[in-house]
Amino acid sequence: MDALRIILQVVLVITSIFLILTILLHKGKGGGLSDMFGGGISSSIGSSGVAERNLNRITVGISLVWVTSIVLIGLIQKFEI
Repeated sequence: MDALRIILQVVLVITSIFLILTILLHKGKGGGLSDMFGGGISSSIGSSGVAERNLNRITVGISLVWVTSIVLIGLIQKFEI
């Protein structure tokens, strides 16, 4: 069980980093922190609709792996003797 826990923790760290990066790559919708720090300047240059949809799919996929690893780590800790 220790090897599985270590693997899940590594997966959790990697997916956390990728989740942060993919969320930061999203185009700002305006009026928020992204505009405050210069996101409004590049919003007209932003990605196309297809790229934004693909980024959404990647973000959802990474978040599902992230949540699954958290649940599995929690189950391992709960049923460990």
